[in-house]
Amino acid sequence: MRLVILGGGESGVGTAILGKKKGYEVFVSDFGKIKGNYKEVLIINGIAWEEEKHTEDLILNADVVMKSPGIPDKSPIVKKLIEKGIPVLSEMEFAAPFTDATIIGITGSNGKTTTTMLTHHLLKSAGLNVGLGGNIGKSFAWQVADNKYDSYVLELSSFQLDGILNFKPHIAIITNISPDHLDRYDYKYENYIDAKFRITMNQTEEDYLIYDADDEAITEWFKTHTTKAKLIPFSLTKTFSEGAYIKNNKMEISINHEEFTMDTEHIALEGKHNMKNAMAATSVAKLMQIRKSTIRESLSNFQGVEHRLEKVLKIQNVQYINDSKATNVNATFFALDSMNTPTVWIVGGVDKGNDYNELMSLVREKVKAIICLGVDNKKIIDVFGNVVDIMIEVSTMNDAVKMAQRLSEKGDTVLLSPACASFDLFESYEDRGKQFKQAVKNL
Repeated sequence: MRLVILGGGESGVGTAILGKKKGYEVFVSDFGKIKGNYKEVLIINGIAWEEEKHTEDLILNADVVMKSPGIPDKSPIVKKLIEKGIPVLSEMEFAAPFTDATIIGITGSNGKTTTTMLTHHLLKSAGLNVGLGGNIGKSFAWQVADNKYDSYVLELSSFQLDGILNFKPHIAIITNISPDHLDRYDYKYENYIDAKFRITMNQTEEDYLIYDADDEAITEWFKTHTTKAKLIPFSLTKTFSEGAYIKNNKMEISINHEEFTMDTEHIALEGKHNMKNAMAATSVAKLMQIRKSTIRESLSNFQGVEHRLEKVLKIQNVQYINDSKATNVNATFFALDSMNTPTVWIVGGVDKGNDYNELMSLVREKVKAIICLGVDNKKIIDVFGNVVDIMIEVSTMNDAVKMAQRLSEKGDTVLLSPACASFDLFESYEDRGKQFKQAVKNL
């Protein structure tokens, strides 16, 4: 069996290692450059590879193809594979049949990284032998090749879910759905929503789907679709006999006739959106039979996620916050919503079809100045130019941070929450966040 892998990054190399271990003839092809550390792994394992090209003769003879999530279905080589009827799978679909581990899959437009990390933290603190993977951390396939874990917590992007046929998590979470990546879904929001719900398409009555019952797109989907999985809703406003909710500043969870309560003030994560992430993660912990005392302790000592509302430093009584991971409007909405002081907002980057008007009421209420950090800031300026007194364009992170210091006074917050992808000026949102933190430290 010939396994061809498109993309020589973490998921591609991990899949190559698993494929080789399972007796496939493996070939890795990357249209860009393969990083040195990954090349070494391929060479040590005797796996054939090529970079900066896709040689059709070596690809179109595959029995099965694993495509990295960053490669769109519209790319010419993928189109040719599909025309030939060669199955093109995601890493999850390829790797899952090779493990008996319990799989917890987490998707959503926002909050999925925090929910994934918190869920992993809850299970690991309880002594479970649990792996972390998918869209973050080490490749799932690579971990399956090493046969390490009894359960996995996987962060799943819509792109990873696009490439599944039979994959099914035992416990699935949909944190929320808001317009994102529409360029990959023919600019049709319903296509993107359907992609997210693929997480539950193979679930049976033995499985569970945990979801945000306050989310409009999710509740609309349920009006015309069904899933076999047992439903566990969570909400900030509604109460359930089976599910999770907040009432009188307490998180209350009822699952399989078992109750769990905890004062929200003892939960380490702050902000309404994080209460939802905590409810989702705690619901998993309850399903996995984790003791209540362990859950409480883990929720109170969780450190949060880098580049997600991460407090960097307080300088002259101004708090600097790194929310570089906010790559869409909905994520930035949560960030601005959780600000309690006048805010200098650093925003901009590669816009994926954003509607900034959704932020208008929050900007009027909380933002004193906007610093645009992007190659093309016209849209942001058009929307907010008449709303805030001060609007400045910069082209480097150092300039953005220095300008923010000048514009801020005691008691203010400087918030990097770009609402955009980072590829115009930075390698990635991580690179953008690290540059921000370094610039703050240099003040």
